[in-house]
Amino acid sequence: MGSAISRPDDPVLSFLGATGTVTGSRFLLDTEHGRVLVDCGLYQGLKDLRERNWQPFPFDPASIDAVVLTHAHIDHCGSLPILVRDGFTGPIRCSGRTAELAAIVLPDSGHLHEEEAAWANKRGWSKHSPALPLYTEADAVRSLDSLAPVGFGEVVELVPGVRATLHPAGHILGSSVALIEIDGAGAGGGGGGGGDGPVRVVFSGDLGRPHHPLLGPPTSLDQLAPDVVVVESTYGGRHHDDTSALERLAGAISRTAARGGTVVIPAFAVDRTEVLLHHLRLLQRSGAIPDIPIAVDSPMALASLRVYRDAVVDGSPDVRRELLDGPDPFTPDGLVEVRDVDGSKELDRRADPKIIVSASGMATGGRVLHHLARYLPDHRSAIVLVGFQAAGTRGRALAEGARQVKLLGRYVPVRAEVVDLPSFSVHADHDELLGWLGTAPEPPSAVYVVHGEPEGSAALADAVAERFGWTAVVPEYRERVALP
Repeated sequence: MGSAISRPDDPVLSFLGATGTVTGSRFLLDTEHGRVLVDCGLYQGLKDLRERNWQPFPFDPASIDAVVLTHAHIDHCGSLPILVRDGFTGPIRCSGRTAELAAIVLPDSGHLHEEEAAWANKRGWSKHSPALPLYTEADAVRSLDSLAPVGFGEVVELVPGVRATLHPAGHILGSSVALIEIDGAGAGGGGGGGGDGPVRVVFSGDLGRPHHPLLGPPTSLDQLAPDVVVVESTYGGRHHDDTSALERLAGAISRTAARGGTVVIPAFAVDRTEVLLHHLRLLQRSGAIPDIPIAVDSPMALASLRVYRDAVVDGSPDVRRELLDGPDPFTPDGLVEVRDVDGSKELDRRADPKIIVSASGMATGGRVLHHLARYLPDHRSAIVLVGFQAAGTRGRALAEGARQVKLLGRYVPVRAEVVDLPSFSVHADHDELLGWLGTAPEPPSAVYVVHGEPEGSAALADAVAERFGWTAVVPEYRERVALP
């Protein structure tokens, strides 16, 4: 249990991240029973946001009794090593597949932080001397001991009087919609005080789409009966055009191959790479793209790919049933799995047309930076951006037409074709988010719209108020609200 602190009579929700921005997901529930943190992610993108990663938590990590982790993307789990290093000793509750993926993602993140610090020191372009990593690979490995998996639909007690139940969110493998139930004053662990039931707070995490190519749809709210909903808004105000996205992907590959160039696709290692491989396989089968080598150059993506393949073989509950009896959906013809640095360098020495899928998805770090440095100046090549690009990232700069970007301490000219495919996403879009909210059996007392850039969050909040007549709020950073 955490250190003794003053407990509120009524539960309080604090918004400590993912407000006014897509990344840095952190939400704190203070109750008379204990303190629960939902997600503990890293900020990405704009410098003033990234600098928050270095700031102390606005709470004592030792005072947190439990963490609920919705999924294994770095903007939701990437600060867990710091939380554990700085004093948190409780369990981190998550789905089994999230635990498997976090065991890949977090050590890799620590390793990248160490590599970036070493590179900055070697090249002398850091403002700090010496440059230090945000956390180390060893910090990340130690944090894995706190992971405590729970099955979908299984009710788990976080502290007496506070329970969590995870349900499939359909965003990435293992991703969860989290239902937190908080018993009323004086109720202890045995139900709501004064004859009332517990307060039911639903956190969407990152919400998937009804037609994710690999995963089932997100759990609807009619099964969860929330009093309060905290919902993401990454694509608030925007709509996906799936058919156009696949046609444009195929067109970019065909044009680039005809020019003798290379297609570089920065892709998140978890889920986006698997979705890409699935679509590339189907595009090959239909003859929509030429038969050229497809390389996955990311040890983390390849490790995640093993988890996805195991999930299909095992019949994991969030995997689409139609995939279970078919061929491997993640192996297009000519697939090359690049595991070491020498293999990565060899890709850039080869002059033949090819597709390179490499992390990270917003071009913020990883091996893809070296491929971008090699191919951005090449007018024959193409960079294909598949999904959301946060403000302040290289991916966003490329999507907005930058003529040069800074890579590895130097500026590189952009001569390659840049194709932005934001619809190539596994985030629910504006209408899909509204459709999910509309499954609530009763109007919630409030909907808090988070995890979006300001215009996207505002668009979704306005639409919720207009369509349903509900109270919909875009909270501010560090805002605290009382729960019913």
